[in-house]
Order: sequence, then C-alpha cells, then structure tokens
Amino acid sequence: MSRFRQQQHDVPALNMAAMPDLIFTVLFFFMLVTHMRDFKPQVRYDVPHGTQLEKTARRSNVVYLFLGKPVDDQGRVLSDETRIQLNDHFVTVDDIGREVSHARSQMSESDRQRMVVSIRADRDVEMGLLNDVKQQLRRVGALHVNYAGYSGLRPNEEVKSEK
Repeated sequence: MSRFRQQQHDVPALNMAAMPDLIFTVLFFFMLVTHMRDFKPQVRYDVPHGTQLEKTARRSNVVYLFLGKPVDDQGRVLSDETRIQLNDHFVTVDDIGREVSHARSQMSESDRQRMVVSIRADRDVEMGLLNDVKQQLRRVGALHVNYAGYSGLRPNEEVKSEK
C-alpha cells in the first residue's frame, strides 16, 4: 500500500524580489505621462468651434486669460456675470494691463520677447468685453495673442447634417 500513498507537494513561495523595481517603473511611467495643470480655471468656459486651428507648443512664456462664468470647487456656476481670470486670480478689465506687465517682468529676458497671451473665452462672452480685453493688451504691448478653440466633435455631440 505504501506504493499508492499520496505525496505532499510543497508550493514554492512567490518570489517578491522584483516587486520594488516594478513599482518604481510604473511610478516613473506615470510621472512622465501625467500632465500637471498650471492653473485651475475658476470660470466655466466653452470655447468656440474653429475650422482652421493649429496646435501650439506648451511654453513657459504664456499668460493665460480665462473669460467665463465663475464656478466653485465642485464646478457649479456661482453667477451669470462674466469674470476674467488671469493665470490663477480674478482681475477686472482695467487691471489686465498692470497684471500682464507684472507677469512679463517676472519672465526671463528671452521669454519676455516671445510672451504669448492665450485667451480661452466662453462662446457666449460679449464681443464688447473681448474687445476691451484686447485693447488693454495692446496698451501694454502684448501683441502676440492666441485664442483657444476646438476643431473636432465634443463628447456626446452628434454630427449635424445640413439639407
């Protein structure tokens, strides 16, 4: 009978020696591919649709202007009044020139020459307000201005056919 006795097999332990290497490799991968946002928009803006758009490279010499309705931390609209956010704080139209000049003075000399103002305005912003913003930028010599827009379909948007 000893011939048919079942033998007990020990399961080898799982080798965990490579686990720290794997964890650090995944961590390093996510650090490389994750895009950190420079400024948290405090206004809700829905950029308009464009047909002839070109993508610009991310640079350190960009001043961001957001125009839209103010929102709280959860994204709820606080008022129907259009507000202007320059980088990370709210400004008025009259303060734009001073704030852009201040942002320019904090840049290096080479970045000052190539400073770009990126306007991300809601599609429902009045053109009068946008024109006032552009006039303030002209007064301080910020002549390189780009406008944000989208060229494809938005999520949950259907193609509309014209007949």
